[in-house]
Amino acid sequence: MIDMIERAKTHLIHDDSGAVTTDWVLLTAGIIGLSLAVVGAITGGVGDLSTDLESTLSQQTINGSF
Repeated sequence: MIDMIERAKTHLIHDDSGAVTTDWVLLTAGIIGLSLAVVGAITGGVGDLSTDLESTLSQQTINGSF
């Protein structure tokens, strides 16, 4: 009985049939997490830039005559 349990443990330890799926899931989760961090870091700067651009363009005058 103990020999059968040892063989089952050995088979379970050496079985790597789901390892590729696990790797892809972890890799995808890491990429998504990094993407969210980058978007969070860039969002504030883009908002400030668009506000500055809007302010600059609204102060411009258009000359209709040549």
